[in-house]
Amino acid sequence: MPSPLTQNTLFYGDNLPILREYVAGGSVDLVYLDPPFNSARSYNVLFKNERGEGPEAQIAAFEDTWHWSPVAQHTYETLVTQAPPHVGKMVDALYGLLQRSQMMAYLVMMAARLVELHRVLKPTGSLYLHCDPTAVHYLKVVLDTIFGPQNFRNEIIWQRTFAKGLTSRQLPDNHDVILCYQKTSGATWNANILYQPYDVSSLDQKTAGKYHHRDENGRLYRLDNLLNPNRERPNLTYEFLGVTRVWRWTKERMQAAYDAGLVVQTKPGTVPQLKRYLDEQRGRPLGDVWTDIPPLNSQARERLGYPTQKPLALLERIIQMSSNLGDVVLDPFAGCGTAVIAAQKLGRRWIGIDVTHLAIALLKYRLKDQFGEQVQYQVRGEPEDVASAHQLALDDRYQFQWWALSLVEAKPLGGDAGSRQGKKGSDQGIDGVITFLEDAGRAQRVLVQVKSGKVGSPAIRDLVGTLVREKAAIGVF
Repeated sequence: MPSPLTQNTLFYGDNLPILREYVAGGSVDLVYLDPPFNSARSYNVLFKNERGEGPEAQIAAFEDTWHWSPVAQHTYETLVTQAPPHVGKMVDALYGLLQRSQMMAYLVMMAARLVELHRVLKPTGSLYLHCDPTAVHYLKVVLDTIFGPQNFRNEIIWQRTFAKGLTSRQLPDNHDVILCYQKTSGATWNANILYQPYDVSSLDQKTAGKYHHRDENGRLYRLDNLLNPNRERPNLTYEFLGVTRVWRWTKERMQAAYDAGLVVQTKPGTVPQLKRYLDEQRGRPLGDVWTDIPPLNSQARERLGYPTQKPLALLERIIQMSSNLGDVVLDPFAGCGTAVIAAQKLGRRWIGIDVTHLAIALLKYRLKDQFGEQVQYQVRGEPEDVASAHQLALDDRYQFQWWALSLVEAKPLGGDAGSRQGKKGSDQGIDGVITFLEDAGRAQRVLVQVKSGKVGSPAIRDLVGTLVREKAAIGVF
């Protein structure tokens, strides 16, 4: 059995064997996963090589159209014969319904991984699975079987965009679903953060009815009772502002609150009351429909251009709800690493897994940009010697290219959505770019070209020509 990881770790590779070989049972406090949605979108097909080939996990992890394959068949057989009996029966029942379909291939992949994610969670742990309406009903069946229906907590609706108009035969699809399960009833749950600040411009009718007073600064408040429900309190019975009652507070505290302007008497002889300001209350309780976290628009500062990137605020809320300082957060489909960044920012430890070197490279850049050199973590699965680098180049030259660019901290170019060749159009001799400031303060560029296989002097001459054409300061081959 693997030992618990003692430091933050990025893994390159298929998350299923990594979970089995490296992540100990009962060692993780929170799992967030944003796997492919099986929505027939093809923006992630760029991660295949030019022939559309590659390791099964690589294709499966970044293409939302699934196919029954020998790997899917083997995973199905393994689940039916080796998984806990109730899981095997569930998978077999789904197979009887869906047969060798794309949806079944997707669910087989997810079921195998969810079994492992349940294993690695602590009894106090929670899992949040981010999906869309195309497969959420099947995923709930899988999760109910693995976690137990009694441990289902919420189906959170996140409005990821605004409706752009009616379609001809259906309403616009503008939300994602986040399924929350806890391993046990003793899971970590920080209820104190589940409140949103009141928006005074759009208060609900009940709150607006209560908080209808304004002070000289425009702050909304309501008047609250200061009388003690227990009338047998001689030590709290006294006269204040001409009224004798049994009060909640001592006379000294009452006088201090009055001096601070917090106790008011609306007219002589009436019972004094306490000002309760709206902006000092915990806020509006958070429900399971989240409309207050907007998606990343094209101008968002945190936007990296990664097609499935989620807002940092979304992950921060999830992590704060279900983990504490020092807890371990695991994202087995790390992508550009928003969950990892949020965990680091909030003082949690983390494990991120992804199946492309592009994602690992982006995550490393993002960690450095956000936290500087002081952030400590290890990377496993990358080439560590010439032989493993050579093998990576033979297996997939685009993975080799993205890994090589990360060695010199060059930002990769290309890799646009919809490209079957890793790039959209010709790269014009530029695989990556490093930007720096010269002494005069002007931005200059370093152009990076990566080659695998046979190389020679013509490639160097091409790079020189590219430098001249692009008016770049430096070339790296």
